[in-house]
Amino acid sequence: MTDSSHENVPSRARRRFPGISSRAYEHPADRSALVALRRLTGFDTVFKALSGLLPERSLRLLFLSDSVRVSEAQFAHLNDMLRDACYILDLEKVPPMYVKQDPQPNAMCIGLDEPIIVVTTGLVELLDEEEMRAVVGHEVGHALSGHSVYRTILLFLTNLAVKVAWIPLGNVAIMAIVTALREWFRKSELSADRAGLLVGQDIQASMRGLMKIAGGNHLHEMNVDAFLAQADEYEKGGDLRDSVLKILNVLPRTHPFTTVRAAELKKWSETRDFQRIMDGHYPRRDEDKDASVSDSFRESASHYADTVRTSKDPLMKLVGDIAGGAGDLGGKLRDKFTGGAGAARGGAGPTATDGGGTPGGTAGPEGPEGTEGTEEGPRKA
Repeated sequence: MTDSSHENVPSRARRRFPGISSRAYEHPADRSALVALRRLTGFDTVFKALSGLLPERSLRLLFLSDSVRVSEAQFAHLNDMLRDACYILDLEKVPPMYVKQDPQPNAMCIGLDEPIIVVTTGLVELLDEEEMRAVVGHEVGHALSGHSVYRTILLFLTNLAVKVAWIPLGNVAIMAIVTALREWFRKSELSADRAGLLVGQDIQASMRGLMKIAGGNHLHEMNVDAFLAQADEYEKGGDLRDSVLKILNVLPRTHPFTTVRAAELKKWSETRDFQRIMDGHYPRRDEDKDASVSDSFRESASHYADTVRTSKDPLMKLVGDIAGGAGDLGGKLRDKFTGGAGAARGGAGPTATDGGGTPGGTAGPEGPEGTEGTEEGPRKA
């Protein structure tokens, strides 16, 4: 359905957010990762070239010919959810949505000129109405944030990298951009999860949906608190070797791990920022042109500083210690990996004086956060 009108929208008892800007729900790591992506050498050249070459019309025709387009006549309940989500987030033009036969529960929002939302039959069959509403809101959030453009390029480059992998050094530049795109997209999933919560306005439904994506349709065998405890256990993650393994595990993925997504969303739902949005206090789209870039940078830097300071991950705690001048990097790495007691032997060395670094002041992009789907397939909702 591409009609821009919201006439005859379904009944609702949910709060609406007229004129809401995507800045209201975008995760700070999403914005900072996108800035880093755009600064990557060669990205602008590739982006401009692909923007004109990608067969978007062919993509639309493919879904039109080989999937079921959601409308009042087909998958009417999804059509109601889509229009409802667009109404709540005040997205003027309702993007077309397609249901694709695929047993894997996935969804994605793609398209260069205009976004297209695609959900699989596996997802539709897995989730109940309120869980699915959060997923549809998640995809509409991607559309409102303009994520579909970069997602489309990521899908194309991932396939291209596989095709040119046999050429010596042929895919090095492509993989550098793919890696940066994946890093950004993992962060963008956290933003879209927040949009899904704003649309569904039911944190329990959002949690249930993420649990089902992780463990299937066995809610009677699962528990939200125990699921969130897994995320806490994952973050604490043993020693530095586990921290390195976590980084290596997440690098090939386009989406963060599901337990971590659930924990991030639950934490945001309990913040004052979320409550202010629900009370009607949020940035508007007509203010976007006046939004301060420096404020966004400061917010992202503050987020990373807080991440390093509060993280239970051994590597992040070490980064915080080093940035705070707690000891030398070499000695701490040796002790962490070997189980030595350098500090007890007086081997901590001189206090780091690297020019006034503060905890998190030089922290790079954070580790895995959002998770959805796999690198080669559509995005898991």
